[in-house]
Amino acid sequence: MQQASEMIQPRKQVLEKWQSLFSEQEQSGQSVAAFCRARGVRESLYYYWKKQWQEAAMPQFVEVELAKANRERGQACLGLGTTIEVRLRNGRSLMVGPVFDANHLREVLAVVESC
Repeated sequence: MQQASEMIQPRKQVLEKWQSLFSEQEQSGQSVAAFCRARGVRESLYYYWKKQWQEAAMPQFVEVELAKANRERGQACLGLGTTIEVRLRNGRSLMVGPVFDANHLREVLAVVESC
């Protein structure tokens, strides 16, 4: 269960508070259990917010641009039939064909990531 003050604060502020605690724990040299005991913080809450902080730090979507390789210089060229695999945070992946609509892909990713 979250503390009452965390339920009212915007998520960004809560994550910043916890980020400070994560840094403090790392610098202290204490185990997470000892650090949490000394500060009266439940260890499960510490790990919950650490996961939330790590997920928030991950990029949501990275745009990729493909450029044609210069064959005259002997550079490798991405084949026209090449499929791209997009790996998602939740362990799922999407296979994207060589020709796709970027807006459609964004919509599909939004739905898949929200599940």
